[in-house]
Amino acid sequence: MYKKIITLCLLFVGYLCHFAKAQESVTKEYHEQYRPQVHFSPKAHWMNDPNGMVYFKGIYHLFFQYYPNGSTWGPMHWGHATTKDLVHWKELPIALYPDSLGYIFSGSAVVDSNNTSGFGKNGKSPLVAIFTSHDPKAEKAGSVNTENESLAYSLDNGVTWTKYAGNPVLKNPGIRDFRDPKVMWYAKEKKWVMTLATKDHITFYSSPDLKNWKKESEFGKEIGAHGGVWECPDLFPLTLNGKTYWVLIVNLNPGGPNGGSATQYFIGQFDGNRFSSIDDQTRWLDYGPDEYAGVTWGNTGNRRIFLGWMANWAYTQQVPTTKWRNAMTIPRELALFESNGIIYVGSTPVKELFLLLEKPVKEKASTKSKRLSGQYLMRVSANTGSDFSITLSNKSGEKLIIGYDKAKDQYFIDRAKSGRVDFAESFSKVAYAPRFSKEVNSQLLLVVDRSTVELFADGGKTVMTGVFFPSTPYDDFTLKSAKATQLTPLNPIW
Repeated sequence: MYKKIITLCLLFVGYLCHFAKAQESVTKEYHEQYRPQVHFSPKAHWMNDPNGMVYFKGIYHLFFQYYPNGSTWGPMHWGHATTKDLVHWKELPIALYPDSLGYIFSGSAVVDSNNTSGFGKNGKSPLVAIFTSHDPKAEKAGSVNTENESLAYSLDNGVTWTKYAGNPVLKNPGIRDFRDPKVMWYAKEKKWVMTLATKDHITFYSSPDLKNWKKESEFGKEIGAHGGVWECPDLFPLTLNGKTYWVLIVNLNPGGPNGGSATQYFIGQFDGNRFSSIDDQTRWLDYGPDEYAGVTWGNTGNRRIFLGWMANWAYTQQVPTTKWRNAMTIPRELALFESNGIIYVGSTPVKELFLLLEKPVKEKASTKSKRLSGQYLMRVSANTGSDFSITLSNKSGEKLIIGYDKAKDQYFIDRAKSGRVDFAESFSKVAYAPRFSKEVNSQLLLVVDRSTVELFADGGKTVMTGVFFPSTPYDDFTLKSAKATQLTPLNPIW
């Protein structure tokens, strides 16, 4: 009898030990050094471009370029994550694997409500993914015909995918860079429109059924920034003062305003066949060094929600993370604004981010605040009659400086002494961004995470994103010629 009791006790103790270890493992996941706590990142391994972003049946789907066997770029798959509120994420099994046509490069996904593709069954509308098949063997052989466009479809709300037997549906006409299809339904003419990055410009195609495509027009050979290859485009309408404009996003690598990769865009009109820009102005959606490949979710109604990859190709494969590498930006809401007679796109964090707010920290203006969490939201007010700055720091003396340079009339992020900076010479360079508001008073919103900062200035007219790698999270701040009007910790999403 006693032996049985002792045996049961030992088994119970063993169970408790096992449970404790399991809990410790869960606790450590997503809490490694530098791991962002309010941004999506995969559980492990390499991630880059956001792909296939579509809203369907109450779920925001995010697919992404993913290499499951290492923390640097490799044979590309489509990783998959979902969210109901744009802040809490669930990572799902890999959606698309490389096949005989090659790696699964970037692309988009649509809800084929009218079953134009014929993939739907039993009244179910299919989700259809349109992506680039990249042939590494052809690339190694020196061929320019390495990239073609392919389809896959899902009848279980994006959980599993079937590749179309007739792939590729759009064959390469002889262009080395022929990729990243962003597809939308153009209701006025009842057709699908594909915006495709083709070397250093954009080519538009149309299709009645997602399978058969014809070329419509080209744009961009002699306009915009051309410091590198054009990638990850997007096309969508936005309204300002009752008038509709079309926005064409074109990501560029290299050639960004602060070096390396960045997201440029054009304002104009689209008639279902051709995009025409209203001017020859070069515009950037984010002036920071670390936002790239950004595109928007489809099927979101009147909301235009943007997400970018928080990295820069100039050094992203050298940053000091090991188990995982790279994260996405905070989802952002896009809107048009006008400055000096020129129309621009501004962006602000989606309202859902504020679900994470804890109780505000009570601090007096222009003082230091100890014991901040690793992630927090800060609002700052300052007068642009002089320089001002916000310095985030830790007990090791590492610091990140965000501020305004009066002489340049520009905002800046200085990470020269932010922590680990030795992995790339260009990483320590100060990044600058123009100020579009003419108000004397400047209002800044900072979203600070363990290794990232996103600056939204003047209501989102100027936006900057930067990553950094301090030995411990910044838990202190100092204001110079500025006033903190709100300081609120953010609950972690993991």
